[in-house]
Amino acid sequence: MVRALISGAGIAGAALAWQLAGRGVDVTVVEKSAGQRSSGNPVDVRGEALGLVDAMGGGDRLRAAATRVRWLVAVDRRGRRIAKLPASTAARGVESIEVPRAELVKILAEAASQRVRIVMDESISGIRPHADRVSVEFESGASDEFELVIGADGQHSRVRALAFGPERSFARRLGMFVATVESPEERLDPEEVTMLNVPGRSFTLHPSSGRPGAAFIFHSPAALEADRREWDRSVVADAYSGLAWRVPEFVERFMTAPDVYFDAVTKISLDSWSQGRVALLGDAASSVSLFGDGSTLALLGARTLADAIAEHPLDPAAAFARYEARHRALVMPKQRAVRSVSTLLVPRTALGLGVRNLALRGIQAFAALRPAAG
Repeated sequence: MVRALISGAGIAGAALAWQLAGRGVDVTVVEKSAGQRSSGNPVDVRGEALGLVDAMGGGDRLRAAATRVRWLVAVDRRGRRIAKLPASTAARGVESIEVPRAELVKILAEAASQRVRIVMDESISGIRPHADRVSVEFESGASDEFELVIGADGQHSRVRALAFGPERSFARRLGMFVATVESPEERLDPEEVTMLNVPGRSFTLHPSSGRPGAAFIFHSPAALEADRREWDRSVVADAYSGLAWRVPEFVERFMTAPDVYFDAVTKISLDSWSQGRVALLGDAASSVSLFGDGSTLALLGARTLADAIAEHPLDPAAAFARYEARHRALVMPKQRAVRSVSTLLVPRTALGLGVRNLALRGIQAFAALRPAAG
């Protein structure tokens, strides 16, 4: 029986573990967090990816945890409405469920744990490749050997750093930050996401599924710095200084909250997603960061990789080549669209913002006509 080690028990790792175990692979998953920790930020699960969650037995729970968002509302600096349009227009007619990321991870990890061994508070510290196996050392001091090692450990992947090289070799910073903070006591309309834009900055309030939160997405020269240790929360406070409406109160919450998300918008690109018996999956291989259906792509990539391994159980090179050829066809269009999507979401200039807002009003008018036309 083939033994596989997966680093990361998030969306990609948990889905792959379940898929591989169902194909007769002996799977171990290690997760560096002591408990399941994933942001409550909402993510979309679309199309075929929904069927994969259903197959794992998590479809009912996923739908029960879904947000009730129906509308995207754009407002000006004073909170006055500019446009209101159906949130579903973003899905382009494809069945889509929006759910807090943490809930999706929990559903997938619990399904995977019925089939595989998941070791929490553990991570890979060393990888030594051989022709027929991979020797792995762990932070705990333990060691083991596997036929396959898969890095599904996110944008800042440890497996990628150990087997492929430093992050700076593959990361392209887009000059933007994204920061989020939850505010469980907040009471927001559960059907509306509200977004304020000024040139170079956006502020969004999202009701989520009972744990509302705010997101700050903004352009900043500091986001081009390669060393994440130089980033400080004060960058957010400085960027949003002087804005009114509800921005100051949520900036304060972000500055004082014990658990926030704060990272640079980054595109991860590698010429190859595999080295010998080591391969990458999800954001570790091809992060499209904030703008690219990452959760749906992670689920689809997990199935594609599991299928390829099942087709070539004794030939990792062939399996990984098959997986990469198939999945790149889905990923590359998303990566190519990152720049244009970021421009629409966070226009840098007053002119660009005006054009974007005019487009939103046009979409609103068109959406209002559709019921009458039908």
